[in-house]
Amino acid sequence: MAQDDAYARAGVDIAAGQRATELMKAAVQATYDPEVLAGIGAFGGLYDAAALKAMAAPVLVASTDGVGTKTKVAARLNRWETIGQDLVNHCVNDILAQGARPLFFLDYVASSKLDPEQIATVVTGVAQACRANGCALLGGETAEMPGVYEAGEIDLVGTVVGVVDKGEIIDGTAVAPGDLILALPSTGLHTNGYTLARKLLDELDWEQPHPDLGQSVGAALLAVHRSYLRAVLALRAGGVALHGLAHITGGGVRDNLPRILPAGLGATIRRGSWPELPIFKLLQEQGALSTAELFHTFNMGLGMLIVISPDDLGLAQQILPGELFIVGDIVAGQTGVTLL
Repeated sequence: MAQDDAYARAGVDIAAGQRATELMKAAVQATYDPEVLAGIGAFGGLYDAAALKAMAAPVLVASTDGVGTKTKVAARLNRWETIGQDLVNHCVNDILAQGARPLFFLDYVASSKLDPEQIATVVTGVAQACRANGCALLGGETAEMPGVYEAGEIDLVGTVVGVVDKGEIIDGTAVAPGDLILALPSTGLHTNGYTLARKLLDELDWEQPHPDLGQSVGAALLAVHRSYLRAVLALRAGGVALHGLAHITGGGVRDNLPRILPAGLGATIRRGSWPELPIFKLLQEQGALSTAELFHTFNMGLGMLIVISPDDLGLAQQILPGELFIVGDIVAGQTGVTLL
């Protein structure tokens, strides 16, 4: 008992960690499917991969990411229910870009002083998104690290492991001149650009509705990062050949779209062919940002870009009516992205 008291005086409350685990336990266990053999409470999560034997050549796909300084937005507004969803959806979209579906997820939440209710709210959001994406929240870590993190704030990181049949990997090699670039729109900033956004919007009122946004600045900044899993799986199931997928995250269209383009090919993007949310215009006005800066920092309303043959356009629009925007095309003889 004396050792526990000494640890608490040093800034780490073991009992608070245990309470947080109890508060989140039901939400985490609700993500389990029969493949989960051991989860919360175990030293390591156990996942039965026997079902993968039915695949011709299963390939595991993994990604780790965080929500960056979007946690500071949550701290300023004291709203913690959405950033866990952001984390899961971001990671799921990253492996989806290679054609993978998620199997299980692991999270890491750290703070200077552990608030059980706060941490449980965050992890409940993680669990909610895991259920929506059909993956298990297999395990995680809750760390109390005084002196490393600022008071009242947290760090949030996650890892997703998914699977794709080797013959169905999407890697951009099928992208060809004349292909169309379709967009599934974003819901907002998603999880990138927040360091700049917070600086530009810091002096504004984040609580009251903003006349240019139709909602508060805080609500616009906390809009949940959208998962594109359902839409992409629907296109594949419907027979649309996906030549390439680009998840538009840090670096915007300028850095992410070229990651899937074969040598000798570039992309033309036509601004005005998709809806740009008001938050991006507000950011441009507040910071007097150039178009180049906007498209290199923010997703500008382009959440996931899909490259397909023009022959598949009608089918794609039939499968996802009203959800897709034709925003550009693939061209030969240039590199990178040209914004028109």
